[in-house]
Parts: sequence; C-alpha cells; structure tokens
Amino acid sequence: MQAAAPPPATHDRKQAHESVRLAKRLRHAVGRAIADYNLIEAGDRVMVCLSGGKDSWTLLDLLLSLQSKAPVKFELVAVNLDQKQPGFPEHVIPDYCRARGVPFHVIEQDTYSVVTRVVPEGRTLCSLCSRLRRGALYAFAEREGFNKIALGHHRDDILATFFLNLFYGGTLKAMPPKLLSDDGKHVVVRPLAYCREAEITEYAAARAFPIIPCNLCGSQETLQRKQVRRMLDAWEREHPGRSEIMFRALTHVASSQLADRELFDFASLGSRGGTPRLDAHAWLSNEAGSGDG
Repeated sequence: MQAAAPPPATHDRKQAHESVRLAKRLRHAVGRAIADYNLIEAGDRVMVCLSGGKDSWTLLDLLLSLQSKAPVKFELVAVNLDQKQPGFPEHVIPDYCRARGVPFHVIEQDTYSVVTRVVPEGRTLCSLCSRLRRGALYAFAEREGFNKIALGHHRDDILATFFLNLFYGGTLKAMPPKLLSDDGKHVVVRPLAYCREAEITEYAAARAFPIIPCNLCGSQETLQRKQVRRMLDAWEREHPGRSEIMFRALTHVASSQLADRELFDFASLGSRGGTPRLDAHAWLSNEAGSGDG
C-alpha cells in the first residue's frame, strides 16, 4: 500500500529546514576557504565578478551574508562585464543589485563581436572570450583600486581544470583558491573552492536568483571541459564521494613522489658530496660507438 503524501504545511516546513541547512553548509565552506587561504583581510576592497550565472550569484550572496558577521571589515562591489551579446537582459543585474542595496558597476565592452569575428566557425570560443573578459576586468580593478578580485569557480570547476591540464596540457595544474596574476598586479580569489556545484545549483534555485544564460558559448556541446565534466559526473554516480577524495588530493601534494625536477631536488637525493654530476650528454656520448654485437 502506497504511503500517503505529507500535508503541504509539513512539506513546506521540511523544505525550509533543508534550505537553511544548505545555506549553513555553503557559508561554512566559504568561511573555511577564506580562513585556510587568507582570501579576505581587513580593509580589502573586493570586486565580485558577477556574470548573472548561478555560481556568481551564489558567490555574491554568500559573501554578503558573511560580511555582516565577519570579524573584519571589508568592502564588496559587484561588477558585471556587458559583452554585448545579442538578447542580453541588461536590466537584470542592476535591478537585483539595487533591490538588495549592493554597490555595482557595469563595464560595457563588445567582446562578443570580436570573438565571433576572429574565431573560425565551429571552433571553440571560450579561450579568446576568457582572455578578453579577464583583461577588461583586470583593467577595471586596477583603475578603481580593488585589491582582490573574487571569481565564482567552485570545487567541480577546479577538478575539471585539473583533468583538462592532465589530459590535454601534460601538466599537473588546476585552479588555486588564490593566485597572483601574471603581471603581479592582481590577487584573484575563489571563495567557492570548497563548494560542490550540485549544492550551488540547489541554493541558486532556492534563492530564486535571476539566472542569465551565456548564449555565446552555452551551445558548444563538444567542448573538452564538458567532456571532462561528463566523465567526473559518471565517476561520482558510480562511486559517490570520489570527487571529494580527488579534490582532497589537490591539497595534499607529495612533491617527492612525482617527477618534477624543479619542484623537488632529486639530483641531490642520496648523492655523495664532491663527486661530479654528469649530464645526459656525458651518459650517452659513447652510446653510438658502443655496439651490441
């Protein structure tokens, strides 16, 4: 006999309770990442990059929640880059930020036309789009005096980047929770580094954020990143908890157990002092004339 459905009031109370628990988990994860990597300090001017996607909305919302109770004072300003994509709802982000009393800026730069003109049809747009977007945001941060740039990358983004670099780039490299830009001018932070995408998706739905889809690259289903994400999702379905274990591995690197000579001094390990070190040329110089028969 099928069990009766719970009364609507009971269901609503249960949903509300679960939403509160989810919010607490995400706030705890963000707070732990901030503390572990010293992402935000007293007096920081933090530029929160707001695209209108679920990740950036969640990032802004959680940072605002933590700001009100944080042990230090810091400033948050939402910044959106309007890339002039056709059909982009320009009013959504300003309306939401005004309604919540969040300081915001909108940068207008037509990167859409540049990307669609330069990249051949059928090729991936993300790389060039990302470079142009990053350049515009960095320039604005420098001009306006922001000392931290907060991005909405989460744990699953970090893992996917690791496997992309492993499979296609031949490097063991991911997205660090905190980094210094190549020119040394900007500190980039990722407060959602410990947050799972599934929980961010659930949180964004519960909070009814006005999600703006990316029409520029959202239709490119054959991207390498999407292939990697499908692989990770399949692993997680077959072996729940595997993603958490893999992410934990990124925080516990045993450099002496890899093979990077720049990262660990293998040459000096067990070496007898005073003996000359021979290079590969010395070891191989007699190979050609040695013969085997």
